[in-house]
Amino acid sequence: MDEPRDSQVRSLDARSLRGLAHPLRMQLLDALRFGGPATASQLAEKLGESSGATSYHLRQLAAHGFVEDAPERGKGRERWWKAVHKGLSFDDSLLADSDPAVRGAADIYLHEVATAQIQNLSTWLGNRTTWPEEWNRVWDMSSSTLRLTPDLSRELIAKLHAVIDEYRDRAPDQDTPDAEQVRIHTHLFPIETD
Repeated sequence: MDEPRDSQVRSLDARSLRGLAHPLRMQLLDALRFGGPATASQLAEKLGESSGATSYHLRQLAAHGFVEDAPERGKGRERWWKAVHKGLSFDDSLLADSDPAVRGAADIYLHEVATAQIQNLSTWLGNRTTWPEEWNRVWDMSSSTLRLTPDLSRELIAKLHAVIDEYRDRAPDQDTPDAEQVRIHTHLFPIETD
């Protein structure tokens, strides 16, 4: 779960979570956050949906403050959309909210995030041979099992996020020829042992 790093990260509350916790809305928001501004028709084609469905869900995302018009991109009646924030922050207390609808939305949100992360990795595995050899030598899919307390787990998560932030601050500009966007997933959770 993302921690707020700057004003471009939106903290989800009960109301905004209910507006976001829908598979297509989450896909649309990710497409705009990672791919930049687009029209409902472009997003429909990219996601294999109807433009009517993408238009409706984009309006719902706009009503909850996740997306907005990108008028600098539009020509005539063409409506372009862009993401308002770079990231989202999820508060675990939403999982224990007194309203069952909020708890359900929190559960849907987390499962959709997990599904999207699995799809990211599967897409890379399926397409990795189309990437230059240097990218095929630097990807990672590793797993570690440690015995930690909740306090040590919290410390490890904070340190991992700090390392990622260090590299975010060192990111090359858009004109760097061999630079690409990379996706980093971190998961830390307890497991049952025999």
